[in-house]
Amino acid sequence: MAASEPVRHQVHHSYIWLGTLRVVLVVFVAVVISIFSSIIGAISEGMHGGGAEVGFLIAVTAGISFAALVVFTGLVFLVHWLAYKRLYYVLGPDEFNLYSGIITKKRVHVPYNKVQSVDQKASLLQRIAGVRTLYIDTAGGANNKAIVVPYVTKHDAEWLRSELFARKDASIRGVSYQESVRPQAQATCPQKPQAPVPPQDEREGRNILDVGQEAWDELGGVFAGEAYDGGRVSYEYGLSNKELVLAGLSNNTSFAVLLMGIVIGIVELIGSALDILPADEVDVFSTMVRDTGMHVIQSGMFALAATVIGIILVVWILSVIGSCIGYGGFRARRRESRIEVEYGLLQHTFQGVDIERVQAVVITQSFIRRLFGYCEVSLAKVDANVEGDDGKNARAKRGIVIHPFVKLAKVPQILAGLVPEFEDVPTDQRKVASIALRRALTRRCVVQGAGFWLAVIVAVFQLTMGLWLDDGIVRMHVPGGYVTMDVYGLCNSICMICYVLAVVITIVSAIGAVLWARSSSFAFNHRFMQVTNGGFSTSTVTFPRQKIQYGYTKTNPLQRMAHTATIKVRTAAGVGGTTYALIDATQEDAEAWLAWLEPRGTK
Repeated sequence: MAASEPVRHQVHHSYIWLGTLRVVLVVFVAVVISIFSSIIGAISEGMHGGGAEVGFLIAVTAGISFAALVVFTGLVFLVHWLAYKRLYYVLGPDEFNLYSGIITKKRVHVPYNKVQSVDQKASLLQRIAGVRTLYIDTAGGANNKAIVVPYVTKHDAEWLRSELFARKDASIRGVSYQESVRPQAQATCPQKPQAPVPPQDEREGRNILDVGQEAWDELGGVFAGEAYDGGRVSYEYGLSNKELVLAGLSNNTSFAVLLMGIVIGIVELIGSALDILPADEVDVFSTMVRDTGMHVIQSGMFALAATVIGIILVVWILSVIGSCIGYGGFRARRRESRIEVEYGLLQHTFQGVDIERVQAVVITQSFIRRLFGYCEVSLAKVDANVEGDDGKNARAKRGIVIHPFVKLAKVPQILAGLVPEFEDVPTDQRKVASIALRRALTRRCVVQGAGFWLAVIVAVFQLTMGLWLDDGIVRMHVPGGYVTMDVYGLCNSICMICYVLAVVITIVSAIGAVLWARSSSFAFNHRFMQVTNGGFSTSTVTFPRQKIQYGYTKTNPLQRMAHTATIKVRTAAGVGGTTYALIDATQEDAEAWLAWLEPRGTK
């Protein structure tokens, strides 16, 4: 008896009307904006006579535009309907197949043993409808494109993810996958999901926005379907209110403060420049003109600065609120051999990866996080580009963030529960060479020093101005006489400000070099390697020895004289791989690391 044909799974019909709505709304807004000025002009002409004709013209234009929009909507709907009829996926014996295309047919094959991760994303409209988009990543290297399965119901998305991993496990073990193990009837009669394991501390693992996420989970969406049991959860946690707020603040605080500092600095610079402008008054009239003009300019500049700062504060507050909503409903869990993270109160994102595919654990402390004693913890994995984004998708650049803002002392507890396979990390840290501090000061303050080169450019500018200007006095005619301006003095004042800025930048660079030399190190043991690069922000990367693709040392003549070396190690993390480096390790430690890196064979 011939084997039965694999079942075709159609995407949800919301692909037709949600896709049509998205395109039509964009076109509608563009058309309204383009004809808005014409309508305003016609109304203005109507106010000066010919109102009936103008009104008739506006009515005809509106009618034609509405009819064109209806026709366009029909065409878009037809295209989406035809695409929907030809968009489906099939779970074959050995591979996942996605079929699409109206005129040009396309079939994508994904062997089950190549499935890297299955992520989900849902916009606000998709969440309301109860559908989401799936991204199936495969181990395909830098040119790998994630397979996108759009508009799948929430239940089918969970079922497909579990099905792919189950078939992958069977393929790796070399056994045939039996449909009876996980029958298709489960799609209509799902099991009741198990209650998730509560966080270790309910007070620390919940926040006020979790109520909204629970409401979403309860409602599910119009076409979400029944909840699906994806497997046993052994560890789970969320964000506390404090962690949620700090995570929102950390994204934009430093940027807003920097902008405000720049604005205030510019205002002070202009104010100082106006104060030092000398002038020879010919009469009372010219004196009043100069004083009044300077007062108006200064008042206007301060008003402008206050307005800009106010706008920055409003935008910053809104962005903080948006970031908090973006982290709303954050949950990280260990489900069997997979790590799963989901977040987003309005636009929901789900990311998951099998523990065998985790390339590294990354602990990052930005300057703000370091001040509070917090850090961000993420998992580096092999990522794929989403077709059409040319590798610019943000989700392929940060891996999986398993906690955006957590106390540094709490990290071992999280890693023990979520990725216990990474518990045996090396502890024997090998610091950079003692001469590394002097080399870092030279490198950061001189060779790569922005402050040093700013001072050089300003000095060259001063020398050029001194040769070009005779006495530096410029006379400008004004009504009733003239005023004189000491251009050379003004340039010197601006240059002095630049020199002060150069000194500040150099001091900051020197402090960063000292912090880097004190906190940078690397370590390795029989299973793992760890690289830490310090400074105002620090990054500690821990990865298994078996995940290293290759490693090498690199030295320049100055390093050879100082008996130091740069170590570089390559893993498959990210899109196309990631290289981790540490500058100025001692030559002895670098040679020991190279010996550790040599293949060990089967012994």
